[in-house]
Amino acid sequence: MLIHPQIDPVALQLGPLAIHWYGLTYLAAFGLFFVLATRRLGHLPFKNLPQWQKQDIEDILFLGVLGVILGGRIGYCLFYKPAYYLANPLEIFAVWQGGMSFHGGMLGVIAAMVWFAWSRQRPFLQVMDFVAPCVPTGLAAGRVGNFINGELWGRVADPSLPWAMLFRGAGDVPRHPSQIYQFLMEGLLLFVLLWLYARKPRQQGQVASAFLFGYGVFRFVAEYFREPDAHLGLLSLGMSMGQWLCVPMIAGGALLWLWFGRRSA
Repeated sequence: MLIHPQIDPVALQLGPLAIHWYGLTYLAAFGLFFVLATRRLGHLPFKNLPQWQKQDIEDILFLGVLGVILGGRIGYCLFYKPAYYLANPLEIFAVWQGGMSFHGGMLGVIAAMVWFAWSRQRPFLQVMDFVAPCVPTGLAAGRVGNFINGELWGRVADPSLPWAMLFRGAGDVPRHPSQIYQFLMEGLLLFVLLWLYARKPRQQGQVASAFLFGYGVFRFVAEYFREPDAHLGLLSLGMSMGQWLCVPMIAGGALLWLWFGRRSA
């Protein structure tokens, strides 16, 4: 049985300025996106579309950062603690206290990409197909931050499990390191599959649909090993809030992938 390492969440202290590991993982996520998106300009169909330039990546990244931060925070407040934030609306702005939702961040990014597509007069689905394969590495970076902070730990595990881990604040019971599971599944594995899938010509909208479906499936599976939010617990059918939010992603991703394929045919 392993013990979670005591990692100081502050990576660097410069007088009153504290640089946290979690903030650095966000910077790593945005940097990885920029590198991968630059490579993506050389893939079909974008290398044959002269309107796609490196400046577009910078604009997409700026808008995406806004979407992630605003959408992630608002989504957390709405999906996980609506009653609390309704009673304490000023707490919505206390982002330093934690509380971000991937699903809210995804909706924020979609809204940002709608604005980008409209302002640049690009097909929205084309924009989403460009962005989708560059996202999973950022998700992987975020899970590294969760592990360093010792947060979002897993459910109780069998002590005989070689990688079962004790997390401070989670009691004296071994748990699944679910942050690592999510890092591997919805981060690295999803990136490899989606990057390879997007390298070949696809019907417009199918790459983005594959991301929705793939993330939804991997996150749904990972939630079986992740401890549910204490204030919510398990909901209907024994599923967590994270799993219920993944259900429309899985169904919508599969249906959209089929629809885009048949529509183009």
